[in-house]
Amino acid sequence: MPIAPRSTPNKASSARRPRAYLAGPDVFLKEALAIATAKKRLCARHGLEGVFPLDAQVARAGKSSAQRACAIGAANEALIRSCDIVIANCSPFRGVSMDAGTAYEIGYACALGKPVVGYTNVLASYRDRADRYRRLGDPMHADVAGSLIEDFGLAENLMIATAALGRDLVRTRVRRGQELVDLRGFARAMEIAKKAIAAQRRRDRLQIAQGTYARSSQRRKPA
Repeated sequence: MPIAPRSTPNKASSARRPRAYLAGPDVFLKEALAIATAKKRLCARHGLEGVFPLDAQVARAGKSSAQRACAIGAANEALIRSCDIVIANCSPFRGVSMDAGTAYEIGYACALGKPVVGYTNVLASYRDRADRYRRLGDPMHADVAGSLIEDFGLAENLMIATAALGRDLVRTRVRRGQELVDLRGFARAMEIAKKAIAAQRRRDRLQIAQGTYARSSQRRKPA
């Protein structure tokens, strides 16, 4: 189900919606814009504003490849800073593990104190995938026989998996060949993100109320 049903967002309330940065290797796919549109519609339906990496406007004229790369990185970091939460597609991409750029964005968001919900459309654990990769042979000779493969039963390297809410990725079984475009895993992750945002707002309101009460109590104290 790569494309979600059409939904019309409420423009009057869109500015007040929590913003979710939609990280993942989706940007490299030929269906990138269609996937972005579908994810944003799902976000809007659940009261979130989806922010896709390609939303960043980066000028190309007069810049070298290295300059454009730096500009894209800075623009995506700015988008993450502007968001309340990150929803990351961590499905394996071009190898055993997830997209390296997405892994960086997860770390960047965590360093900023922003919650992350990660999902994968591959059920096999990191250990199982790495074992299979080693058995099939590594054409780039990047693995070393006898080297340790971490075995915590997690969906990804522990630094990624434990950074996500729930301390692992949301795993969803999809049809083979649809791992990077099926949106069922994203929909499940978005539900978790929505609940996390709601819980944070309740905590924020409670802190404000407690602060207001404390200030009021101090004013009532006799001199």
